[in-house]
Amino acid sequence: MCVALRAGRKILVCGNGGSAAESQHFAAELTGRFRRERVALAALALSVDTSALTAIANDYGFDRVFSRQVEALGQPGDVLLAISTSGRSPNVVQAAQVARARQMTVVALTGGDSSALGEWAQLALTVPDASTARVQEVHLTVLHVLCDEIERALAGEAGLSPEP
Repeated sequence: MCVALRAGRKILVCGNGGSAAESQHFAAELTGRFRRERVALAALALSVDTSALTAIANDYGFDRVFSRQVEALGQPGDVLLAISTSGRSPNVVQAAQVARARQMTVVALTGGDSSALGEWAQLALTVPDASTARVQEVHLTVLHVLCDEIERALAGEAGLSPEP
């Protein structure tokens, strides 16, 4: 993620339900700030545009609500952070497939024993638990660690410090 952000690329994030909330939280921490003052970092949760979600779902089906947005917004070198507590959400898996086809890096946060989503990711973290609540709790901790490490790595670098 740091490599992408350093190169002027962006992070797209997607998930359903609680994972959508975590997606939005993660993107907000990067565009705003987590703990350190710094410039805004390019991150976008794909679950926030209700007009796009409902139009895509109506015209193409719910399975494509994220993949169409990745197709429209994703560029080579961008990162897709795909979150699914089951690892099997069809719309999140399809987003990962499109991201890979667009030469994006796919990072997956999943749960359970096996993961269709993880097969499409270059990096997958699977929480080995069947409880959605436990998986989401671990995912939130991982997202906070990512925010902290991204800020630590990028804050103060040339071009990434806040304007005086």
